[in-house]
Amino acid sequence: MTAPKTPGWLDWCPAPSTPDFRLPPGAVDAHCHVFGPQAQFPFASGRKYTPCDAGKDALFALRDHLGVARNVIVQATCHGADNSAMVDAVRASGGRARGVATVRPDVGAAELRELHAAGVRGVRFNFVKRLVDASPREDLSAIAKKIAPLGWHIVLYFEAADLPELETFFGGLPAPLVIDHLGRPDVTQPVDGPEFRRFLDFAGTHDVWVKVSCPERLTVTGPPALAGERHAYTDVVPFARRVVEEFPDRVLWGTDWPHPNLKHHMPDDGLLVDHVRHLADTPGRQRQLLVDNPMRLYWPGETA
Repeated sequence: MTAPKTPGWLDWCPAPSTPDFRLPPGAVDAHCHVFGPQAQFPFASGRKYTPCDAGKDALFALRDHLGVARNVIVQATCHGADNSAMVDAVRASGGRARGVATVRPDVGAAELRELHAAGVRGVRFNFVKRLVDASPREDLSAIAKKIAPLGWHIVLYFEAADLPELETFFGGLPAPLVIDHLGRPDVTQPVDGPEFRRFLDFAGTHDVWVKVSCPERLTVTGPPALAGERHAYTDVVPFARRVVEEFPDRVLWGTDWPHPNLKHHMPDDGLLVDHVRHLADTPGRQRQLLVDNPMRLYWPGETA
């Protein structure tokens, strides 16, 4: 039996435009998801939302349409700690995808080795209260200790306003950290203001990578207002550009397809690719963001 999707949920864009910006060869979409399909990979009973189906075939079709070479598929909260859909997609990619899992504190070494062999290279800790019930910190610390010997990293998803109460815990985790979506800053505040400066200082003093992703979640000004306009989410650009400038060798980019929990507008993924030009404004920085950095983190020793 399948469940109806959450009311108001927008389906992913079925016909994204062709980007004007040509991605460099070997570009990596370092943050995307798969949902189900529900009939094959049921959603978790304790989930806080029910998405539309968005399986691996649709993801790989988008990859090829946009000119992306590889994907990093992040476990979706609607699947809980059942990583089956994500692992199935990674295995089906022919080496062109890596995975980020969700695991429980009692996860065993054998399961972790199996996930690693499948292509998983990290775990995700979610602190966004409207999406998940926060796990006890001792449980997350136990997971971190178990995954550290594998060389995995920890993906962190949180709201900027919550960083002050979390940063000491984050700083003590025994693995590299990858922060989703610029740490979700309030883009109505100055880019030089204290909230974003605190985030930059945290990233600068720890082993932290930052995803300059999800402008459609952070924006207040919204998508393009004029037909044919390709520059969108201009209020997010200064924040992303600052991160690219301060940490050029520790930034990542991703589409966030199929854009979970959006109820106001669904982005055109082709436009999200065009958005990259405004964040990294030279070919060298674009190659670092899109190719060199994600390859070093997810495919070390391999060439794009």
